[in-house]
Amino acid sequence: MTSTGAPAAEPTPAPAFEIGIEPLTPEAFAPFGDVLAATGAPDKIINRGLCGRFHDRAALDFGAESGGRAGISIFKAEPRALPYLCDLLERHPEGSQAFVPMSADPFLVIVAPDDGGRPGAPRAFLTDGTQAINLLRGTWHGVLTPLAAPGLFAVIDRIGTSANLEEVPLDRPFLVRAAD
Repeated sequence: MTSTGAPAAEPTPAPAFEIGIEPLTPEAFAPFGDVLAATGAPDKIINRGLCGRFHDRAALDFGAESGGRAGISIFKAEPRALPYLCDLLERHPEGSQAFVPMSADPFLVIVAPDDGGRPGAPRAFLTDGTQAINLLRGTWHGVLTPLAAPGLFAVIDRIGTSANLEEVPLDRPFLVRAAD
């Protein structure tokens, strides 16, 4: 306990290594999921020419074989700061997960390939404030990491009764730094 009577905070582990942040591009992010953005020409013009539709931009997968369905939730996450210490990765083996920010603020996206059922070498991406992401089913990723308030996101993911969350506390946490 501290002198205020509150439990003492657990010591923050020292980072085992550092990684830099990459810009979020569809090509770089393709092994992990989809980048959702209204760039280039729209696929269709609708609403009497007043709206451009950027059609079918994400491969949503909700594990229908295990009784899953699509759901939309609202997440409110505490903003984080850079450099950011990542000490936990998770994945959702039964469904994809899309994060659509409800403000025009960049957010940090940490992902890792699968390496025999454990997270492999991590990568970090920074959205440009106009992008959303869809993580493919089973993709290892960091927790939702907004860099500014309010940290509001619409999240489209699997709703169902079977387990759809695997968390791995990292024995070797790493530090994510902004590019110099």
